[in-house]
Amino acid sequence: MAKINCLNPIAACGMDLFNDTYEVVDDFAAADAVLVRSAAMHDLELSDNLLAIARAGAGVNNIPLDKCAEKGIVVFNTPGANANGVKELVIAGLLLASRDLMGGYNWVKENASDENIAKTVEKQKKHYAGCEIMGKKLGVIGLGAIGAKVANIGFRLGMEVYGYDPYVSVDAAWRLSSHVKHIKNVEDIYKECDYITVHVPALDSTKGMINKDAFAMMKDGVKILNFARDILVNDDDMIEALASGKVAKYVTDFPNAKIAGVDNVITLPHLGASTEESEDNCAVMAVKEIVDFIENGNIKNSVNYPACDAGKCSEAARVCVCHKNIPNMITQFTGAFASKGINVSDMVSKSKGDYAYSVFDISEKADEDTVKSISSIDGVLKVRVIQ
Repeated sequence: MAKINCLNPIAACGMDLFNDTYEVVDDFAAADAVLVRSAAMHDLELSDNLLAIARAGAGVNNIPLDKCAEKGIVVFNTPGANANGVKELVIAGLLLASRDLMGGYNWVKENASDENIAKTVEKQKKHYAGCEIMGKKLGVIGLGAIGAKVANIGFRLGMEVYGYDPYVSVDAAWRLSSHVKHIKNVEDIYKECDYITVHVPALDSTKGMINKDAFAMMKDGVKILNFARDILVNDDDMIEALASGKVAKYVTDFPNAKIAGVDNVITLPHLGASTEESEDNCAVMAVKEIVDFIENGNIKNSVNYPACDAGKCSEAARVCVCHKNIPNMITQFTGAFASKGINVSDMVSKSKGDYAYSVFDISEKADEDTVKSISSIDGVLKVRVIQ
């Protein structure tokens, strides 16, 4: 029976997909697989029996990816499951940046006791008028599941949309409207656009990418939206750009002590994927990924191991191996099976960076000696038998 531990509450519609061959346990150390949302895992001790971690969401900066890879622990995320919820909030952010809705709302609330408010408002409203987004230029940096949706809806709202992503996938390209102008240099986004929204992962290469150098290229009065990750924007440079008027509004879903309360900053309490629908979608996708991996050894949407689909095993057993991406591994694996007189009827092997994953369907059940033989090969990180 596979043991499942949840470090955060996971929507019931996802947990209900586990059948009676799975047991939900409170003990993290005893788990074969873990489901997590935002809980920090960097300081947790990872047991040798842990096979997989599924993040019910897209960001995985709360998970020690390299440490997991070294221990043969496959880490999944759920790209696209919360994309619509984030997209809708980005659209709200566009409107908040354009029309001073927050200022107008606060004025009405503060003057609610004024008996003549209906007349007073006619004189006051000019302070909160703002501008329309139709006809303005929207720059979308990152055209993944969320960025592509934002770009498409921006066009439908009458905006001129520029999209930048040097690593855009084939799937994302198919989802993207032909009306979105694909930009090859992010500097063109900075120079041309009235609104800039960022939708890239938090990596060493993207940390602080929206900084004083980027602001120097932008139009005066540009509006910046950040619904991806807080570290993509240099807060000190942003505060300076706001004070000078280079940036008219900054809308972010990631408040912190430095940026919250700054004039012309609208901070939301990380609401992007917090809709009931997004949480349900993420839970269902995460559980399905875990089930397919536990039962079939298949990997879909992993961030530290390659995608690998071997279907369902129709032979006596399936042997799944997490290993280093180094030469001569497959020859050694097949040699280990041959030395035991075991025929390999089918196999799949994929690599991703420094790591690889191989699946072997074999003609008879694998005994303990066979597993030990494969595990002893230099570069092997974890061996699992499904039979």
